[in-house]
Amino acid sequence: MTAMVLSCALAWAVFLALHLVLNGRWWPWLAVSLLPPVALALVPLVLLAAAAVTGGGLAAALAAGCLLAAWPQNGINLRGLLAREPGEDGLRLVSWNTQHWNQGGDPDRFYAFLRALDADVYVLQEYLNGFEGGEVWDIDDGERLRAAFPGHHLAVGNNSVTLSRFPPAGPPVPVGACSLRVDLRAGDGVLSTYNVHIPVQLTVMNPLRPAFLRDMRRRAAARDREYAALVADLRGNPHPVLVTGDFNTSAAIGDIRRMPPSLRDAIGACRAVLPASWNARARLRLWRIDWAFTGGGARVGSYRFRDAEGLSDHLVQELTVTV
Repeated sequence: MTAMVLSCALAWAVFLALHLVLNGRWWPWLAVSLLPPVALALVPLVLLAAAAVTGGGLAAALAAGCLLAAWPQNGINLRGLLAREPGEDGLRLVSWNTQHWNQGGDPDRFYAFLRALDADVYVLQEYLNGFEGGEVWDIDDGERLRAAFPGHHLAVGNNSVTLSRFPPAGPPVPVGACSLRVDLRAGDGVLSTYNVHIPVQLTVMNPLRPAFLRDMRRRAAARDREYAALVADLRGNPHPVLVTGDFNTSAAIGDIRRMPPSLRDAIGACRAVLPASWNARARLRLWRIDWAFTGGGARVGSYRFRDAEGLSDHLVQELTVTV
């Protein structure tokens, strides 16, 4: 039994070494890094327990090393255990992937849900319609949006919608092909909001078909372009920034390391120990692929995920921001 536990620990150590080296650097590893991030903690913890039972010292050391090496990628938020009062003052913002903008649903219910969120700024993704074949087409719901949110300014671009009670400081700026920057006059300064939607890694199809690898390589290249455009714009932006949306990237996917180190992940203000935003329709949610970052003097006071009431496969990000 001790030998079996050691073999499992060695196998996991080899896998983890490959993951740490190839993740975010070699495009085929995108498929492997789709594993639930918490597995990077659960597997070594199980190995540690098994080593304790069997008395395998080497296996225990390997498991502990794996646990520590992969800790930044397991998605666990230990700061959620700290008792503190959330900061509710500041700009109230929601960020949400609407999953093809209420396609096939009840528009009255959809807009009632949006209004009930009662935000100063709405950052909404997937302002489009589509179907499983991958084809999408643009929509124009501007008239209804203006009627539903008469106190908000509307900015549309790159299949994204930003609604704000604060006036824009300039025209919306497309970032790459899938994200939208909107500069807002908040107080005496300007806050740059980035409405982000990074392309998904793969299409669900037979992985043995050559088309699967071709599609994944094409999508990996598109993700590279979108991250590069986002980071380039952020580095040239002198204003406080709020970067949020659907990154289609979990903590276990190396692409998230591309975000500039000057940005702060909002998860520090979240009380959830295992925060997850997808799949909102499943009872067990294991992936956080929706993120929020601040920088340049912007700070998050509170941050939480809210149920989407069956309207999307993404939970809603709710946060307060001060500049």
